[in-house]
This record gives sequence, C-alpha cells and structure tokens, in this order.
Amino acid sequence: MQIIPAIDFKDGKVVNLKQGQLDQTTTYSDDPVGMAEHWVSLGTQRLHLVDLDGAFEGRPVNHAAINEIARNHPELTIQLGGGIRSAKTIEEYLKAGVNYVIIGTKAVDEPEFVGEMCRQFPGNIIVGLDGLHGMVAKNGWKEVTDISVKSLAMLFQSDGIESIVYTDIGKDGMMGGVNLRATKDLADSVSVPIIASGGVTDMKDIEALVEADKKVDGGISGVITGRAIYEGTLDLAEAISYVKNN
Repeated sequence: MQIIPAIDFKDGKVVNLKQGQLDQTTTYSDDPVGMAEHWVSLGTQRLHLVDLDGAFEGRPVNHAAINEIARNHPELTIQLGGGIRSAKTIEEYLKAGVNYVIIGTKAVDEPEFVGEMCRQFPGNIIVGLDGLHGMVAKNGWKEVTDISVKSLAMLFQSDGIESIVYTDIGKDGMMGGVNLRATKDLADSVSVPIIASGGVTDMKDIEALVEADKKVDGGISGVITGRAIYEGTLDLAEAISYVKNN
C-alpha cells in the first residue's frame, strides 16, 4: 500500500475543501510546485493532484503547474483528477508526464466513456468514485445521484481500469477517520485495487487500512492524505515507513 499526498489546486494555490464545499476552503500554500518538492523530499513516490477549478468548470485550469510538477519529477508516479472530460485532455496530460488520469463526473454521466478511454489509453485510466451514504456524487460533489458506488464500481472493473479512487465525501477534509467499513466493502466487491480517500487523520487510520488490506480480495493499494499532513496530525515520513515495513 502506498501513502499518496494530495495537492489540490484552486486559483493557483494549494488548498483543502471540507466535504467539497467552496466556502470551507483552507489555503496551505501559494506554491504547488514547491509543495510537491517538499512531499518528494520526505519520501513520496506517488502524488494525487486535483485540479479543483477544473472539476467545477469541466476543463483543465491549472495545467501549467501540473505539467511543471510532472516535468520536474519524471521518477514520480502522478495521478491526476479534475476536469478530465475528453480524450484530448487525457492525451495532453499523459504526454506531459502524468501517469494516470482520474475520470470522475464523466464516468457517471457517460459510463461508456471509461471503456473507450481504457482502450485508447490502456493502463492509464483510474475511475474516481465519490460517495455520500453509499451513493455517487458528481460535478465537484454538488450533485448526489441515485446510483450506488458499488454498482458503478462493478460496472467499470471489466473495462480495464487501473484502480478506483474511492472518496467518502462525508469524511473528506473533516479529519474524523476513514470510512473503513465502506472502503473494505468496496474492495471486497471488485477485483481492481481501491485507493482510499477522505478522513485520514493520524497513524491509527494508516494502521487500520494496512490491516484491512490483508483481509480483502481486491486489495487497498493506496491511501490519499491531504489535510492531515498539512495540519501535522500525520507524519508523512513515518506513515511511508510504516507501510513499507508492514
């Protein structure tokens, strides 16, 4: 399992949103590229980048900084979400050095798009499923659908996706602990790896996820952490060392 620091871009800054709400924004840095350097210096091997402006506008917005991070760290595995709505956007980011693109809202609105992109860009597609009480949310979490996370995950697993980023909106940015039960349930329901997201607070969450990974069929391949490492309740280097040794 990998510890994956999140860098969320908004207006060119590094921010965190509580439960995806724009009026609940905390700004941590005005230098996203420098922040990436910092996490890499602590041992990070994979980054989770989110173009929040892109997610809300439906098109890439912070591509210049994202491309610079990819260019500066060719050895780093980078997964990117936010505003990924076309093959052209995916191709441009992959050429820039991004390893995986995360399809979120588009996957909900047009499920067939996921299969098409998997065929066009094999091994580079991740689906991002954001859930509230088990139901899928989209459009920057502004709209909760009547589609269950589990049913959509089962639909996409046969398309050849690399993994699923599962975010519990009720937990995201709240530092109240991960939704371990829902994450384990999803990992048990599909054959593709699950990357957990939302609610990570401290080492107890990391330890719980490592133990959970040992008990599920599909596997929990990673955990994304944002507010916890920015607020200092989780020591990134310690967390990385723990998962390597367990």
